[in-house]
Amino acid sequence: MLIALLADLHANREAAEACLAHAARAGAGRTVFLGDLVGYGGDPAWMVDMVMAHMERGAVAVLGNHDEAAVKGPSEAMVPDARAAAEWTHAALSAAQRDFLAGLPLAVEDGACLYVHANAWAPERWGYINGASAAERSLKATDRRVTFCGHVHQPALYHLSPVGHASHFEPQPGALNPLGGRRRWLAIPGSVGQPRDGNPAACYALFDDATGVLTFHRVPYDHETAARKVLQAGLPPRLAARLREGT
Repeated sequence: MLIALLADLHANREAAEACLAHAARAGAGRTVFLGDLVGYGGDPAWMVDMVMAHMERGAVAVLGNHDEAAVKGPSEAMVPDARAAAEWTHAALSAAQRDFLAGLPLAVEDGACLYVHANAWAPERWGYINGASAAERSLKATDRRVTFCGHVHQPALYHLSPVGHASHFEPQPGALNPLGGRRRWLAIPGSVGQPRDGNPAACYALFDDATGVLTFHRVPYDHETAARKVLQAGLPPRLAARLREGT
């Protein structure tokens, strides 16, 4: 089955719709949402309702730190823009929508795959996989062959060598990446709703669980409309600028 992997959607309806449409055209039969459904963007209620509808049809979703903040309130570690967005998002969601977010699992094991927002070693503490050392720590914390996670807003691919050291690849959009069965892998599809690599196009990935081939994609979308919604909501202007700049 072809699985669509969407991480860090951040209440960006335009980006999510573009990626889901791209995945449907490619023939994806299942969708996995890797956390941070909300936060930063202007359409949190629509995003939660959309994910709920997909889960009724068999999708998987895990909890992200911004989802948690929208329910419980921002953490002390959050920067001011993120704190402001979390507080606004909490008020913009209904009690039922917040209850849905609160009920999301931190991680889901599905056959050879692990789905988690941040990492496998302590998913509730939201530590970043920002290099090979952290990837190695995460890979050694699970017995799943392939780990998919978000939290880091740039695409990345790591594998664990036979001697237990992680190596990093910078994936290219559209290139086929066979995840060989003799190695263990960790893939970060990048952010749907707030890319941070200088390219405003949305990021997501497709994984064929029959052939083991992973493909990263960049999908242009109407980021001007998404940015305008951020400003209309009264959220920090910097959050709108990030969508236009991809930073």
